[in-house]
Amino acid sequence: MPEQNAQLAPVKLPLYSSAQERAGEAEFAGAVFGRDGDGSLLHDAVRMQLANRRSGTAATKTRGLISGGGRKPWRQKGTGRARAGSTRSPLWRHGGTIFGPQPRDYSYQIPKKAWRRALCLALSARAREGKVFVVESLALPEPRTKLAKAALEKLGVKHALVVLGENDAQFQRAARNLASHKVLLAAGLNVYDVLNYDELVMTEATAREIEKRLAGDAR
Repeated sequence: MPEQNAQLAPVKLPLYSSAQERAGEAEFAGAVFGRDGDGSLLHDAVRMQLANRRSGTAATKTRGLISGGGRKPWRQKGTGRARAGSTRSPLWRHGGTIFGPQPRDYSYQIPKKAWRRALCLALSARAREGKVFVVESLALPEPRTKLAKAALEKLGVKHALVVLGENDAQFQRAARNLASHKVLLAAGLNVYDVLNYDELVMTEATAREIEKRLAGDAR
């Protein structure tokens, strides 16, 4: 399938003007926005992301970490009671925990090519659903949340991932407090967020940047 995907025809995505009005269509690489493949790759990518987000700070105290218990509670023989070496034994109240969680690193990485192919699959899934909105510009008169919200509402999106470039800092500041949407720079685009949001909004320059970055690894 990789060889077939590399030869895919260009994909046409809806293009909107800076006034959030339909202005036609724009062509993008089919290898990035028109791929089809094994969905298990998406599962692997999302699983890796969620594992990397885990703090891994859960911890319990073993008998060696609890203070006290250094003295043998009673002599070994002659009391009629079960032998005991420490009051911090896991069998005792206030004793240690057996095989409890300890701080650890849950993070791991899948191969870079697999990650990029998974990202292409996620972008292609949104494109097939008609949920990708490419806008010529998202410039605002001033960085106000109200203006950013109105711009996204005019596009007709309700739960969108907005991907911006370095030059869109004003819109980024205006939209970062919107509860129903998430704003990301193109460098931070990832599989989990693409799949977690219903729509994908990008400026045309950002879409071209993503296309250029991923097209070479889409074979």
